[in-house]
Amino acid sequence: MADQVAVTASADAAAEGDQRYRLRSVERALDALELLAAAGQGGMTLTELADRLAVAKSSAFALLHTLVARGYAAESGLRLDRRYRLGITLAKLGDAAEQQSPLVSMALPVLKSVTDATGLTSRLVVPDGAYAVAVARVDAPGTVRFASYLGAREYPHCTSAGKALLAALPPEHARTLAVEAGLPPRTPRTITDPDALTRDLEVSAARGYAIDDEEDCEGVFCVGAAVYDRSGECVAAVSGTGLKLNRPTWRVDELGVAIRAAADQVTLALGGPPFAERSRGDSSSRGDSSRGDSSRGDSSRGDNRG
Repeated sequence: MADQVAVTASADAAAEGDQRYRLRSVERALDALELLAAAGQGGMTLTELADRLAVAKSSAFALLHTLVARGYAAESGLRLDRRYRLGITLAKLGDAAEQQSPLVSMALPVLKSVTDATGLTSRLVVPDGAYAVAVARVDAPGTVRFASYLGAREYPHCTSAGKALLAALPPEHARTLAVEAGLPPRTPRTITDPDALTRDLEVSAARGYAIDDEEDCEGVFCVGAAVYDRSGECVAAVSGTGLKLNRPTWRVDELGVAIRAAADQVTLALGGPPFAERSRGDSSSRGDSSRGDSSRGDSSRGDNRG
């Protein structure tokens, strides 16, 4: 008991130390950037940002003026109607971050080949605690662009990449993370019941890919598959997103198999085990029936959506 108390006290002290070295001014600037990212193309006014940051307008103005001067934010409009958006400097930093990440550099050519072959917008997503975060994306050709910001946290229960990450974990661990992140209904088809989600993840694990059937955004579907490293740990997921447009189940499953193959390419590049090796220990009936009866799995998801 004494050792446990000592460990707890040490952990608390470490947490306090971490807080002590965090600069509030820097955190506020980062909060501002995240708010501007979430605002989309319309941006935000000075008053809106000040309200969201809970600071005086003079403080928000000084913060924005600094960000604009360094290119991290951009402004447009007359003084009374001036709006602020993210600046181009962030795009440069994003490119540099991609180049410095070995996972991203290995995955980008695969994402491009997926988009070229399927016409889907492809993404690389990594786990961040209970959430999923996109770190790379290749947009599909055409005028349709899906609102998906790199670096933004996403709920794992309603996206194919997030569900692929969860499906790679032991069921109880996956359930705990999903509940921790929350199970809000993004659309009428979102799975919000932990038991229903567990069943959906079992199907996803068996066939090697997860499906988001208008669960995060109405009219949009997504398929995702997990990426593993040489230790056999799931480190990321590859996903493809497109418009539903009455696509039949067999077509979505066909794209799921293509995404699974793409995830295997990245897995092999990392020295990890591809889907065929991972599923070899499972019963063949589970893997075959999951792929062949995917429509049955989809219908069960539809029955259990909250």
